[in-house]
Amino acid sequence: MNRPERPVLVVIAHGSRDPRHAATVHALVRRVRAQRPGLRVETGFLDFNIPSVQGVLNSLAAEGVREVVALPLLLTRAFHAKSDIPAVLRQAPSRLRIRQAEVLGPSPLLTAALERRLYEAGLTPADKSRAGVVLASAGSTDPEAIAVIAEIAREWRHTGWCAVRPAFASASLPRTEDAVRELRALGCERVAVAPYVLAPGFLPDRIARGAAGADVLADVLGPAPEVARLLLDRYDEARMPSLAAVGA
Repeated sequence: MNRPERPVLVVIAHGSRDPRHAATVHALVRRVRAQRPGLRVETGFLDFNIPSVQGVLNSLAAEGVREVVALPLLLTRAFHAKSDIPAVLRQAPSRLRIRQAEVLGPSPLLTAALERRLYEAGLTPADKSRAGVVLASAGSTDPEAIAVIAEIAREWRHTGWCAVRPAFASASLPRTEDAVRELRALGCERVAVAPYVLAPGFLPDRIARGAAGADVLADVLGPAPEVARLLLDRYDEARMPSLAAVGA
């Protein structure tokens, strides 16, 4: 008996004029493919880069693909996840059965990836009790997204760090540099900035500038193995029959 064909995973990235953004997204997708050989994974961009999400979906439909899991490469449920992506998916060919996966965050796997990046940048587990961390995100006007970042910072603090403070590159306060100064004032011996972003670009560069007064600046999450694993977890969750499909 032939096994049913697995849905194609379509990773939906925001896109950027900064070429580092698309390069990092493609590196992450390559890691996803390596973790699950045989799963077809495609990448589409909402803006600036090609292929577009619409173009990928049209091509898949033309090939005869019937089922797709559309996975937003986003860390919080803000405007893009709630509005932009569903609008794009509604324009897909009617023959496609599309399930929209949940955004990546929050997840313990992302916290593990953040710590991986901090240790790669020079911290060690032994530094935890004397190091303060700025959880620096891109920012959002969506109150739900801001609340999620604040909650991640609170929970992460309980894993042994001296302190963890959220910061935002746009739309919300405090800024990264303000959070760095606050951690200094609290008496943390070392201050580290952990960018809670997936790929380089304009706002991650702003985070980096705000980290000038810190001792450690970690890299973006990018193709960390924990992030690749999380994409596959969200893909598997979206395949559950209880989740509603978009489209046919």
